[in-house]
Amino acid sequence: MIKSMQDLVKRAELLKPKTMVVAAANDHPVLEAVVMAKEGKLIKPILIGDQKEIINILMELHAKPSEYDIIDEKDPSLASEKAVRLVSSGKCDILMKGFVDTSVILRAALDKEFGLRTPNRISHVSVMEIPAYHKLLMMSDGAMNIDPNVDIKQEIIENGVEVLHAIGVKHPKVGMIAAVEKVNPKMQATLDAVELIERNKNERIKGCTIGGPFALDNAINQEAALHKGITDPMAGDVDFIVMPQIESGNVFYKSMMFLAGAKSASVIAGARKPIVLTSRADSKESKFYSIALACLIAEAK
Repeated sequence: MIKSMQDLVKRAELLKPKTMVVAAANDHPVLEAVVMAKEGKLIKPILIGDQKEIINILMELHAKPSEYDIIDEKDPSLASEKAVRLVSSGKCDILMKGFVDTSVILRAALDKEFGLRTPNRISHVSVMEIPAYHKLLMMSDGAMNIDPNVDIKQEIIENGVEVLHAIGVKHPKVGMIAAVEKVNPKMQATLDAVELIERNKNERIKGCTIGGPFALDNAINQEAALHKGITDPMAGDVDFIVMPQIESGNVFYKSMMFLAGAKSASVIAGARKPIVLTSRADSKESKFYSIALACLIAEAK
């Protein structure tokens, strides 16, 4: 079982290198991670963007530009379209966002003609190694879906379960997060939890076990769960926490990264191929781990 980011990287290193295209690749932090991943033989990169800037950055990073496939396209929108077309045609396995607005690259990725759409809504997932937790913990959605209803939450779960299967978690434990662990008719997150658990029992949601509603403490801490008399066997041992809305997910993610010393890997799930889309505030290590995660997902597609 993968229990750390290093475990995740080691598993990715065992695979055949994946071809990854970067849209608007003229971005120093992104290329730092790309160079790390190429040197680790995780990927074969294709870089689309301002060729002169890309070459200058690669030289600053002591990489050899001649070893990189570079396509000159200064317009970020056109660079995104070209990158998505390479992925949708099967020539590339992974799409990565560079120096381009998220809305621009996602517009290309979701284009009805050449994009990477599936029946599911796309969602943002983050896999985290947290010092205080005994295994990797995944969360969704803290970056894309603002206030998901119960049907969107089902798609968020399905996307996340696919990611967990790709990294070797065969039957993930999914915890529905709310402010409290008891059903309250005035708190929609608790009602959604009950409905999603029922769908799971009726096999409308497969490949996982869903529990909750959980307050965060009893989802990830067995002592807290016991103290509150919670008998759900997954309490304190979840693999995947589903946040009720974007604010709670975003605050949790940034608290883990900036206060708790967590390491993370993040991708957009629910598309035909994995999309590496990280925050500009994320470290080069987080971007590198995200590439490794995308390699594992691409292998499982």
